[in-house]
Amino acid sequence: MVAPLSRLLVVAGAGDYPRLVVEGARRAGVATVDVIAVKGSCVRATRQAADHVFPFALSEFDRAMEWLETTRYDGAILAGQVSPFSLFRGRLAPTLRQWLDEMPVKNAHTIFGKLIAELAKHGVRMLPASCYMDGNLPGVGQLTQRDLTDAERDDVRRGIEVAADVGRHDVGQTVLVKSGMVLAVEAFEGTNAAILRAGRLSRGSVLFKAAREGHDWRFDIPVAGLKTLKTMHRAGVTALAFQAGRLLLLDREASVVYADRHGMAVVGIDSGLPPAPLRP
Repeated sequence: MVAPLSRLLVVAGAGDYPRLVVEGARRAGVATVDVIAVKGSCVRATRQAADHVFPFALSEFDRAMEWLETTRYDGAILAGQVSPFSLFRGRLAPTLRQWLDEMPVKNAHTIFGKLIAELAKHGVRMLPASCYMDGNLPGVGQLTQRDLTDAERDDVRRGIEVAADVGRHDVGQTVLVKSGMVLAVEAFEGTNAAILRAGRLSRGSVLFKAAREGHDWRFDIPVAGLKTLKTMHRAGVTALAFQAGRLLLLDREASVVYADRHGMAVVGIDSGLPPAPLRP
C-alpha cells in the first residue's frame, strides 16, 4: 500500500467539488490539506474545510507563482469551475494574458497543460482531478429507478460516436441527441448552456457525457450533479448517460432522487476505457 501524502494543495474554483476533494483527502489520511481559493469562485464551505486558505485572483497569478516557490507540497489538484469567460473578460495577470495571446489553439488541454507545466517549474506536482473522490465515480448500470428506453439507448449510441470525434479536437465533453439528430455539442459555454440550447430546439433529447480516449486526468474530469439534472428537466432532457468510472457525480443521492421524481434515467455505460484514478 502506498503511504498517504503529507501535504496536499487544492486549487479551488466554484461548487462543492473542491470541498469534496479536501474531505476525501483527509479521510484518506492526508495530514494537511490547504486551498488556493480562486477569488470570485471558491465557496465558503471549501474554505472552511481546509487547514489553511490562500486567496488569489486571476490577476494575481504571478504573485501566486512566487508564493508557491516558498512552499512545499507533495501534490496539488485542480478542482472546481472557474468561469471560462473570465479568461477573456476579466483582468488577468500579464503572464496569463501573454499565454493566451500566444496560443494558436485554446482549449482545456492547451490552457491547463501550460498551467501544469508552469506549476511543475515551481516544484508543484499536479495529481489527477479524480483523486480522493471515492463514491462519486459511478460504475456501469442504472442509478435511477428506470433504465434507458430502447429509443434513448439508440440516441446514446449516437452520442458516443459524436463524443469520440469531438473529443479528438478537445471541443467539449457533452452531446445531446434526439431521434438520431445531434441537437447540441458542448463548446466553450459549458454543459448547462449546451443543455438549454438543445432544449430550445426540441424537448425529449438524451445527454451523453464523456472524457476522450487518452484523457489527461490532471486537467479536468467530466462532472455532473444536481444542477445538471435540474437544467436537464428545465430543457426537457430525459436521460443522462456517461462513461462508467470516468465522470464525477456530485450530490449523488440528491441527484438520483431528483431524477427519479421527474422520470429521468441516469445510467453508466461501459466504455471499455480505464476508470479515472482515485489515488496519486
